Amino acid sequence: MTDDVRWLTADEQRAWRAWLDAHAWLSARLNRELQTGSGLSLSDYDVLVHLTDVPEGRLRAFELGQGLQWEKSRVSRQVSRMAERGLVAREAAPEDGRGAYVVLTESGRRAIEEAAPAHVELVRRLLFDGLTPAQVQTLEEVAGSVVRRLGKS
Repeated sequence: MTDDVRWLTADEQRAWRAWLDAHAWLSARLNRELQTGSGLSLSDYDVLVHLTDVPEGRLRAFELGQGLQWEKSRVSRQVSRMAERGLVAREAAPEDGRGAYVVLTESGRRAIEEAAPAHVELVRRLLFDGLTPAQVQTLEEVAGSVVRRLGKS
């Protein structure tokens, strides 16, 4: 039965572990620094980025979940916490009566605008300052290939 398993080679295993470790360490550090500097969690920041990426600053809850690759319950809990803090608001979707929009508030827009410069500097310092231009290109190619393989173009 295990003869059919395509086990990772030693090189693949090292690469996989390095990928997992880099993601875990980077996410934890970004979250800590965001919390300390702005009071936003990395999840808050991710939601706000998705909302600022659309001109109206509003997305259907399911669209937000798709963009973040989060389950419906996680989106709901996160949006509830952010709404309590005034970063986002929920609005009923008049076109179907069941769905809801998640809407960026002025307070949420200010929060991300204030947090973004330090966050970008931290990303630059922790990731990009340690890479050559060729490595940045390779990182983009590898990440893009993985995302495309997972079904998102």
